[in-house]
Amino acid sequence: QVQLVESGGGLVQAGGSLRLSCAVSGSIFSISTMGWYRQAPGKQRQLVATITSGGSTNYADSVKGRFTISRDNAKNTVYLQMNSLKSEDTAVYYCHANVKTDPVTYAMNFWGKGTLVTVSS
Repeated sequence: QVQLVESGGGLVQAGGSLRLSCAVSGSIFSISTMGWYRQAPGKQRQLVATITSGGSTNYADSVKGRFTISRDNAKNTVYLQMNSLKSEDTAVYYCHANVKTDPVTYAMNFWGKGTLVTVSS
């Protein structure tokens, strides 16, 4: 089994910064893409940023220039540095990882339980 545990959420004022972390543990053979998604109240879950095992990144237009995704492959951990936060960034942030649990089985998608980020204006 694979577990994803997020940390770093909380309450911050507009213009402030937060850093989210997500550690992947369990039966891991390899991890390809990791990422962050968010879901605001009454809205669908949307992509925030992704990063491949080689370090290629992709960002939602709404966070480009403000958020930075990174990963530590040795620690199976992905980070999201969030700067210049806005009230519209308020959401539950979910960590995602595409994981192979052994050399033969296809990679599967795993999700964390989410961490709440609240930006006050």
